[in-house]
Amino acid sequence: MIAVSASKLATADLNNLMRALEIDVVALTEMLVPSGYRAEMGTMDAPAIHYTISGRGRISIGNGPWMSLEPHLLIIKPPNTPFTIEVEGSGPQTFISRDCWKRHDGVLRIGIPNEQPEVVQICGFFNASFGQCVGLFRELREPVIEKFEPTDKIDLKLREAIEELCSQEIGMGAMTASLLKQVIIALVRRSMKSSRSWTDRFSILADRQITRAFADMVARPGAAHTIQSLAHSAGLSRSAFMVRFSEVFGRSPMAILRDLRMRQAALDLTTTSAPVDVVAYNAGYESRSSFVRAFRKAYNVDPSQYRQRAKNGEGDKGA
Repeated sequence: MIAVSASKLATADLNNLMRALEIDVVALTEMLVPSGYRAEMGTMDAPAIHYTISGRGRISIGNGPWMSLEPHLLIIKPPNTPFTIEVEGSGPQTFISRDCWKRHDGVLRIGIPNEQPEVVQICGFFNASFGQCVGLFRELREPVIEKFEPTDKIDLKLREAIEELCSQEIGMGAMTASLLKQVIIALVRRSMKSSRSWTDRFSILADRQITRAFADMVARPGAAHTIQSLAHSAGLSRSAFMVRFSEVFGRSPMAILRDLRMRQAALDLTTTSAPVDVVAYNAGYESRSSFVRAFRKAYNVDPSQYRQRAKNGEGDKGA
């Protein structure tokens, strides 16, 4: 299979993908590292954004080579990867112990009391996905690095996300996710203009023809898609489409489409008062009974129960 750079993807396809991208903020961390100190963090099963607000130091990701840190440098770290940040001083390095890790609501602050930090960095652990099975950064194997400018105001968005978590106001989760999504979109835009585009590292963006069909599925999950219609959208024969789609996603087109339809249904159930029959139709199901079976398999509850739990503030109890 010949991969095609995402920079050659149609604008409409990229817009559909970015519009449908869901962000789930797992945690936010402020790193406040003074001169002469080193901070180490273990693994988390989620990718992370590292954005240097101010100062200069260096970072090692996954025990890899040291990379310089400077203001407005943004790094996406792969999931399950430890990292170390250190700042040179006049003497030997001193570790920031866990005694200096302070959690306030959803934000973890790592620093030394009464010490002026040299490097100030915001780290956001998150998931970016299209439904339950397709994650944009889930298969990332090496860091993504982009340099921004102060005028891009990435720091303001991340600061606002931290303030949202600390405020614990109504809609905090949605607002934080929206702010982080703006950062991700800014990163994709920057990559489109970069001579060293990182987007072709991602299988769901690397094969332009398959991405075109997937973008159509994402934009219209309830449409009457078939293998033949999706293959036509990709400009491929039915057999070639099946092979290449499975290579990219590791699952069949219909399995991915089912997940996207369940996501659409879950969204309709929690954000509208539409009857279950209408939710089923919007998700591409003509039969209420087949929709209920599929939804129960995906979320372990009936659609009506799912809606009631959302109203009660119990959240997603599915698999």
